[in-house]
Amino acid sequence: MDAINLTKSVNWDFIEQVKKESGQNPSFCYQCGNCTAGCPYTHYFDYPVSQVMRLLQTGQKDTILNSRAIWLCATCESCTTRCPCEIDVAHIMDTLRIIARREGRVSEKDIKLFYDTFLDSMKQFGRMYEMGVLLSYNLKSGHLLAGADLGPKALGHGKIHFLPIKIKGRDKVAQIFERFIKKVKKHD
Repeated sequence: MDAINLTKSVNWDFIEQVKKESGQNPSFCYQCGNCTAGCPYTHYFDYPVSQVMRLLQTGQKDTILNSRAIWLCATCESCTTRCPCEIDVAHIMDTLRIIARREGRVSEKDIKLFYDTFLDSMKQFGRMYEMGVLLSYNLKSGHLLAGADLGPKALGHGKIHFLPIKIKGRDKVAQIFERFIKKVKKHD
C-alpha cells in the first residue's frame, strides 16, 4: 500500500460534511482500536474501521470513498457498541456510503445493487418481499442460482413467500420514500 501524503490530499470540507451529515464528531476518536477488534468483517476490509476513522480525521476523501471497507460494513454496530468515546461509528460508515453513492463512487457494485433491490421492495410493498428481492437481485447481478439451495428450506419453514404479503400502511412507507427523494433533490 502506498503512503498517503497528508499535506497534499487533506480535504477539510469533507471532514465537516461527514460531521454535519452524520451528527458525529470523528475527532473524538483516539485510535484505541476497539472498533476494529470487534468488527466481524475487518479481515475483508482494505482499511480496518479504525483506519477509516483516522483517514476521515485527516480528510482523506478520495481514499475513503474509493475504499471497499465502507461497502463491506454490515452495520452490525459492534464498532459503535465498543467505542469508549460513544461515537456512532456505524452511522459514520453509513454516511460515507451515502456520500460515495452521491458521487458515483461505488467500489462494490453487487452490494449497491442489493441495497437498491431491497429499497425498491420496501418502496413497492411497504416491507421486504424476500422472494422478489432474491429473484430481482439474482437476475440483475447475473448470479442466477445464488441462494437457490436455501430456497426450499426457507419456503418449508414459512420464512419466505411466493407472493408479497399485503400490509396496512404501504402508502405511508411510499410517502417516506417520496419525502426523501424531494429532500435529496432539494440539496442537489
